[in-house]
Amino acid sequence: MLVIHPNDITTRVLEGLYLNDERVRVLKEESPNRDIRSSLHRLPKWERLMLLGHGSDVGLFSREKDGAEFNRIIVGHPHAFYLRGRSNIVAIWCNADLFARKEGLHGLFSGMIISEMMEAEEYKISTSEEELEMEIPLFVGRLRKLLDDGIPLWEIPDAMMDSGFERSELNEFNYSRLYYL
Repeated sequence: MLVIHPNDITTRVLEGLYLNDERVRVLKEESPNRDIRSSLHRLPKWERLMLLGHGSDVGLFSREKDGAEFNRIIVGHPHAFYLRGRSNIVAIWCNADLFARKEGLHGLFSGMIISEMMEAEEYKISTSEEELEMEIPLFVGRLRKLLDDGIPLWEIPDAMMDSGFERSELNEFNYSRLYYL
């Protein structure tokens, strides 16, 4: 499995989706664009691809250092050519689903996921820093278990909704933001 996950303290929790899996190759933001394209080009169509971090409808972001502004799209429109024709992409970043719809991609994609207080405030979701710190790792852990158990990607959105998470505004919002496209 190839994982593209830019170093970022605010998305480090997403490492729970692939840590301790000896089959994983991880590319970080220091990888030049040509290495990203080459890795995507060489990746067999049957092999899973994970794209994780911060982003928007234009792609997956990276930045030079924690706390700095995002200054690079590490996976975006120029990479979509290498992503089309796959059905085993797992992309977890805010509005990855919009990027996928725009680029004609298939797999499991997240919509807006609230992982920080400023996002909760923007979306008027009642939560606390403590709830975020507790619930986001549980969300990641539940998703990892489904992936490890070989649950088909198309079943994961419903399986996550049925996973027995504690009902709260935050969890109702986040768990309903996974889409199989």
